[in-house]
Amino acid sequence: MPAHAPESDPVVNPLTRERSHLAASRAALRAMREDVEALDIRDVTANWVNAIVLQAQIDDRIKALADLSHTPLFFGRLDYLHAPGAELAEGAEGEQFYIGRRHVHDAGGDPMVIDWRAPVSQPFYRASKQDPQDIGLRRRFGYTGGELTAYEDEHLSDPAESASVSKLLQQEIERPRVGPMRDIVATIQPEQDEIVRSGLSGSVCVQGGPGTGKTAVGLHRVAYLLYAHRDRLARTGTLVIGPNRSFLHYIEQVLPALGELEVKQATVDDLVARDGLEVRGTDAAATAVVKGDARMAEVLRRALESHVTAPTEALMVVRGSRRWRVPAYELAEMVEELQNRDIRYGAAREALPQRIAHAVLVRMEQAGEAPDDRVQDSVARNAAVKAAVKEVWPPVEPAKLVLRLLSDPEFLALHAADVLTADEQKLLLWPKPFRSVKSAKWSAADLVLIDEATDLVERTHSLGHVVVDEAQDLSPMQYRAVGRRCTTGSATVLGDLAQGTTPWATRSWDEALAHLGKPAAVVEELTAGFRVPREVIAYASRLLPSISPGLAPVSSVRETPGSLLISPTDDLTAAVLDACRASLSHEGSIGLIAADARIPALTEALRAAGLVWLSPGEETTAESRLTLVPASLAKGLEYDYVVLDEPAAIVDGEPDERTGLRRLYVCLTRAVSGLTVLHATPLPAPLT
Repeated sequence: MPAHAPESDPVVNPLTRERSHLAASRAALRAMREDVEALDIRDVTANWVNAIVLQAQIDDRIKALADLSHTPLFFGRLDYLHAPGAELAEGAEGEQFYIGRRHVHDAGGDPMVIDWRAPVSQPFYRASKQDPQDIGLRRRFGYTGGELTAYEDEHLSDPAESASVSKLLQQEIERPRVGPMRDIVATIQPEQDEIVRSGLSGSVCVQGGPGTGKTAVGLHRVAYLLYAHRDRLARTGTLVIGPNRSFLHYIEQVLPALGELEVKQATVDDLVARDGLEVRGTDAAATAVVKGDARMAEVLRRALESHVTAPTEALMVVRGSRRWRVPAYELAEMVEELQNRDIRYGAAREALPQRIAHAVLVRMEQAGEAPDDRVQDSVARNAAVKAAVKEVWPPVEPAKLVLRLLSDPEFLALHAADVLTADEQKLLLWPKPFRSVKSAKWSAADLVLIDEATDLVERTHSLGHVVVDEAQDLSPMQYRAVGRRCTTGSATVLGDLAQGTTPWATRSWDEALAHLGKPAAVVEELTAGFRVPREVIAYASRLLPSISPGLAPVSSVRETPGSLLISPTDDLTAAVLDACRASLSHEGSIGLIAADARIPALTEALRAAGLVWLSPGEETTAESRLTLVPASLAKGLEYDYVVLDEPAAIVDGEPDERTGLRRLYVCLTRAVSGLTVLHATPLPAPLT
């Protein structure tokens, strides 16, 4: 990229020059969009199907070229001492690159903004005074409402300039959170960038405490992989899995802001959903633990394979005037061979008629006939062959298989012998069996079992890359369900062992990755906190010895005096309303987090006080920046200021103390700027 006027030129103010480049870049982006909008596809499409596909691709391209007025087109600049890739010769001319969310070029094709994912952009995140990576100048830009208002320079190769903390970087990290989660592309740290840019072939597990940016890292990794491997992932697909709909709504704008529109988002419940099967039942915690145990996969496999029986009679195939006999022992050998091949139940069932037909063709050839493939296919479809296959290897409907296991004590005992204890089997059985698949009150865990059984019958489609966030709350069977979606692809697993709030929460990442089918995944740990103030995370970390012994606490880089207020009160509801009003005097989003059982009472109190509130995941508005958050939905969400209602009630709302303290840990670590803890009953012992 040709150099512009030198910084030393007294006539040109640097900020004016950078604003001019911003205006020119926006004009160039607008021209790129107009070029796409002007495309005429009438002469290049052979039929209406091609026209629809091509027009859809054009529409997506137009969306990707949108200029978001309040989103900086570029946020940094790199001045290389030498042209990247060139010999580091004395006097070699350097180059200058503006780093932004997407690539922008001028009418001549020269780059005006370089995509943050391009290799030439990497030093913006990785270069330092100790390792300048041939960078003479790194410039960061500050924006207000989309307008460039400030810049900050680091002369990385100048030994006379000492290293310092970027004030613009700190301001961007601390900027108030109004609306859904935003990208962190301007603030990615070196240790985060290493994870973001790791290759597609390997799977990565990121253990990160509150505020370490693990969710953002996972989403930016998807964006990077789509940039580096677009053709491959366009064919195989990508998927982001979150814990609930509120969370997915909260993060849904991150990838579009980076120009990626095609990534699907879902919950595990969405993955295992089946047409006609509605979740209408719930499981007691002990039952859900057994249903989520990986041993259930073996029980299901045994139950399915029990449907295959050894042939006891010979098969007679009639064709015209000839009769061809296949003895029972030969049929049994075919069945045994297919059983030993470790292929899906359905695939083996489809292969068996062809095996039988081949045996018949051998006899035909021995008798002097010359049958071809059409004859073999015809024999495979013969009524006698189809009847024999149905008898020996009958079709099995996965939902009916699970229905029988949960309804029939003898059937369950037969296939759970030496796998589940008698008490565990009792937990699985419905008190009153349902008559049919449609009438059964399936639980969420039941559908995961049906998904496992479905995969035993027919292979699940695999995607190119899957990201699963808040993974610590998945059961082993849920990990298996996710793993089936990326058997031929890779995965990014994000979570925090200390925030596991289900009775089956992950105990170790090695164990979880084995269930996922990715035992070789690299486990990375993020311990530097950039979101939660040091005082708040230190207070919450008092719970770690009780909830996750041995786990390293997050070390926050942000010291915010006065960010933590703990206040006992005799009138809890009145104190909560006062705290909400006080928080609303600050800029940014407010989260009122309380035990689920307290939500109805707080809803009435807010309504009576005339305070307008939102539900988790909803975008803040001019009328309301206050969100009422049940503790069970707080995970993964962030608010500038949090008012936490009655910690003891949050703990008491869970089936056991450890799970309750983990839920409380989650709730305590949702604040970015300030946390107010209000309580009318004594605080849980680990906090005092």
